[in-house]
Amino acid sequence: ERPKPFEIKIDRANFKVTEAVLTGTQLRSLPEPDVGPDRDLFEVVPGGSDLKIEAGALVEMRNGLRFFTAPAQINPGRV
Repeated sequence: ERPKPFEIKIDRANFKVTEAVLTGTQLRSLPEPDVGPDRDLFEVVPGGSDLKIEAGALVEMRNGLRFFTAPAQINPGRV
């Protein structure tokens, strides 16, 4: 019996994954192209602080998980 896929989102794009746990690196490789080193990956935490996902972090999959990327370095004052 095949595992039921989990439906997750990264930057509004939908992905189906069958693994129960993915690393930050595996999550970053889902979009085409991969999430580059110039961007950080965050898990949306409803009602709380969004969680930065490091490359080696283990993330337990569940339906409806949402992630977003943001620039890794913010340079104040730069235009």
